[in-house]
Amino acid sequence: MADIPVQSWSLTEAPTAIEYPPAPDPSEDPWPVPYGWARVYYATGQDHLTRPVILADGFGFAASDPDELWDGLQNHDYPFISKLRDNGYDLILVGYDQRSRKIQDNAQAVIATIARAIGECDDTVSLTVGGFSMGGLVTRYALAKLEHDEFDHKTSTYISYDSPHRGAWIPLSLQKMAHVVAPFAPLLSQQINSDAARQLLWRHTPNILTKPREDPLRTQFLRELAAYGDWPRIPRLLAVANGAGNGEPNGALAGALALATENPPDGLSTKMWIQDNGAKFHAGWYKLGTLPAYDFYTENMPKADSAPGGTLDSFLLAAENLRELGYEVECDYPTINFVPSVSAVAIRGVATDAELYLTIDKEPASASEVDEFKCSRTNTPHTKMTVELGEWILERLPK
Repeated sequence: MADIPVQSWSLTEAPTAIEYPPAPDPSEDPWPVPYGWARVYYATGQDHLTRPVILADGFGFAASDPDELWDGLQNHDYPFISKLRDNGYDLILVGYDQRSRKIQDNAQAVIATIARAIGECDDTVSLTVGGFSMGGLVTRYALAKLEHDEFDHKTSTYISYDSPHRGAWIPLSLQKMAHVVAPFAPLLSQQINSDAARQLLWRHTPNILTKPREDPLRTQFLRELAAYGDWPRIPRLLAVANGAGNGEPNGALAGALALATENPPDGLSTKMWIQDNGAKFHAGWYKLGTLPAYDFYTENMPKADSAPGGTLDSFLLAAENLRELGYEVECDYPTINFVPSVSAVAIRGVATDAELYLTIDKEPASASEVDEFKCSRTNTPHTKMTVELGEWILERLPK
């Protein structure tokens, strides 16, 4: 059997590490907080905290990278950090020692950051707290828990940026592939089975044989969140989606072959299809070395790969990992929905096509669990800071 290098495999990151430009030094020494760190950047022209905006990192399979966080917020379509600081707001970035840890654990980093920010400001301070992707759930949980514990978090505004309030989506065929190659490339399966992934994914497959399901860790997290009131009640709740609000699919053709590779007897041969409906939809075929081939079928699933939402190059990442190992790969549909638009703005559910493809733009604000939301005009990459979304947030921060 051919050896498959462990370090080459990931469902959320390219096989070759990206070197990000170094972030500027923070205005203070980084704050050590439980399970992570916080980096403080004063507003332009200030020498102390006055109007903190606390933003938490999302999911990954390693520690948070402050350079990556800064780069994503500042160096592309919209220089959000500069705009924020030039308008008199301080930025506090919260990162984790391990991004795949349980949401409840990483929420401790946010709780400690909130407490220290309050301690460094005067009594009139009004915080803004939120996060990107999983970070929106981490901060939602942290604020709800603080209110349940009767701690005055002094937060007037909550922001979630393409956060999966109804669950995230990684193609089930890719999840199965992760477990197929686990004996030789365990990192993929470990990533899918990490605590945070199990909490975030709407449907999860823990191994080759188990059918897609809501993972028990997700069920437990949702119950715990509900016990804390489900949402914080004091702040104004804002949510934005990288996905479109017009109900238009993202271009992945349901039922089409997404990725295929056939290799010598000692390698991996696979075919994976874009998720479609059906009582028995053939989603994936896998053959590893001389082991028997494995066919994966889904039952009555929605067309989630194609749905409007913040996109991720899920099949492209798999193809790049395979090509890195010398495989010839066909990948006609590299990009799929990762966080459905309806999930990001907490409106309806994600279990059916009618819910996933909802024309959100025609829905009243009251249809959502948040106070105000904004969907992108088109489906854009998950957590990408765009002019459209960045300006919308900036206009709604407390003055």
